[in-house]
Amino acid sequence: MKYFSRSCLALLLAGGGLCFPAMPAFAQDPAPPDAAPKPPDALKPKAKPNTDTATTSAPDQPTWDPLRAEKDIEVGKYYMHKGDVDAAIDRFEDAVLAKPGYAIPFRYLGECYEKKSRKKPAVKAYQRYLDLYPHAEDADKIRKKIEKLNQEIDKEKKQQ
Repeated sequence: MKYFSRSCLALLLAGGGLCFPAMPAFAQDPAPPDAAPKPPDALKPKAKPNTDTATTSAPDQPTWDPLRAEKDIEVGKYYMHKGDVDAAIDRFEDAVLAKPGYAIPFRYLGECYEKKSRKKPAVKAYQRYLDLYPHAEDADKIRKKIEKLNQEIDKEKKQQ
């Protein structure tokens, strides 16, 4: 008897179709012949206007992410070294968003804007750097840069 139950079990596992005859399976019962088909538009729900935006309701990245800020600075410095200043600006701005009170990306933003000859944003970035980190080792150097850029801005205003 012991061998008989084992062989039945093996037979069930190996060829399950032998013990149970196949029965046709229907997805749904056929509709009665007197039922009229509904138009497809009547079945669809009315579409609501989309007032939801991905940037406001489900940001893909957290707002406070210091590790992302560090990585953005690292990649931004790489782009600066390669000469792709626009990509570097994007990375430094992303670092500012990831860690708003962090001074370092503002210094790099100032350098990038200065390379792009965008003097006003450069002054603003350098000033924000000094506001966040007033006792920086290079604070005197940055103040001199701000002064020089402000003089150039004034000179351009006079020429116009």
